[in-house]
Amino acid sequence: MIDRPFWSKKIESAWREAPIVWLSGVRRSGKTTIAQSLGGTEPHFVNCDIPAVEEMVRDPVLFFQNCPSQVVVFDEIHQLRDPARVLKIGADMFPEIKILATGSSTLAAGKKFRDTLTGRKRAIHLVPVLLEELTAFGTTLERRMFHGGLPPALLADEKKPAFFREWMDSFFARDIQRLFGFRDMNRFTAFLEYVFRQSGGQFDVSKAASELGIARATVESHLCALETTHAATCVRPFHRGSPTEIVKQPKVYAFDTGFVSFVRGWNPLRQDDFGLLWEHLVLETFQARLPYSPPLYWRDKSGREIDFVIPRDRDSVDAIECKWNPDAFDPAPLTAFRSIHPKGRNFLVCPGSTPSHMRSSKGLKIHVVSPMEIPA
Repeated sequence: MIDRPFWSKKIESAWREAPIVWLSGVRRSGKTTIAQSLGGTEPHFVNCDIPAVEEMVRDPVLFFQNCPSQVVVFDEIHQLRDPARVLKIGADMFPEIKILATGSSTLAAGKKFRDTLTGRKRAIHLVPVLLEELTAFGTTLERRMFHGGLPPALLADEKKPAFFREWMDSFFARDIQRLFGFRDMNRFTAFLEYVFRQSGGQFDVSKAASELGIARATVESHLCALETTHAATCVRPFHRGSPTEIVKQPKVYAFDTGFVSFVRGWNPLRQDDFGLLWEHLVLETFQARLPYSPPLYWRDKSGREIDFVIPRDRDSVDAIECKWNPDAFDPAPLTAFRSIHPKGRNFLVCPGSTPSHMRSSKGLKIHVVSPMEIPA
């Protein structure tokens, strides 16, 4: 079992604020392993995939009164008939007990969660293996980009197409169908592969509907399901009123570089492939480290683009460019951006950029940093 202290510390910190921690992430991302390896008191682990658990928690008061531990883990809690009721009673009547609940989606995804436990919980989104975890997993950055960050895929001797195909089938059957009631597996899988193939680019709903031969409403509902289950992230455009700025189309990113390279048929990776995959890894780092400051992107009608921007206050906005090779950095988009939004810091995020340093380009001061050095 590989220790992942970044996530254990986040859970412990969240418990200091609320009695329930909701740990969500895609299937096979390591939720169960992290839950089983929490330090301190041995947790009481409840596998909600087991049918007998439903009877075990039928009377939540009796269940919590007889818990052998002050830490209770409900793994895959959405399998229960009324999970919100169990969690609410635990939080309200047994405040000395710490509860960790895991699932593959945001808490409000299913109809079962009529009560979203406002004020009683903190949510943590588990992303695939982070850059700072590569040493613990005994792997390289290049391998992480090719195999992806799901632990079983990353630790495998070779990249096996069967793993990725099986994951997509299981994702539909165990998550999408149960949570959203979608019936047509082939249609959904075609949409999933389309999103992964377009990953990192602007997403046009009408174009997707036309190319896939489905209704626009279906595209929108399927994309919402991917966001809810963390299988894709929509990065919205940043704008503040300039007529030259793009204001509508989001960019959509797949949750994992391994699936991007698999669906695109990138085997082996070529040098030109690393730039896009690096952008995905930087986004995953933001999601882990800045969960309450989701990045946006910026693009003008001339096609100049900033990979990510993070608004800091009313007037200040940080600009973030991701480059696998820092020598490929073109200052023109940043110059255009700063002509409209002059206040804020500029970051160039590159691998091997530790220690961080400053550089100047076209009169702009730029912080060259690793993803972990972007300030919160």
